[in-house]
Amino acid sequence: QVQLVESGGGSVQTGGSLRLSCVASGGGFGLNTMGWYRQAPGKQRELVATITAGFSTNYADSVKGRFAISRDNAKKSVYLQMSSLKPEDTAVYFCNMAQFSGGRWTDYWGQGTQVTVSS
Repeated sequence: QVQLVESGGGSVQTGGSLRLSCVASGGGFGLNTMGWYRQAPGKQRELVATITAGFSTNYADSVKGRFAISRDNAKKSVYLQMSSLKPEDTAVYFCNMAQFSGGRWTDYWGQGTQVTVSS
């Protein structure tokens, strides 16, 4: 069974930086697409960034040029470096693993970590 544990959230001022980490347990980390999503109060969960097994990355337009996703397969970890943070980045950030097995996709989620950006 896959488990994802996030860390690194916190409170920063506008323009600050944070680095989120997510460690996975269970098999197949290196074969799967990993991602970060976020959910602000009263809003739907949205994609922030993804990184494939081949290290291709994709970003939401709102974070391009400010956030960087990376992965370390040996450590079964994925990271989100966030810079030039804005108040609208305030949300709970979730780590995601999209696993393809048995002909279907399964999503696994972490418990989330709070990021608060004050003006």
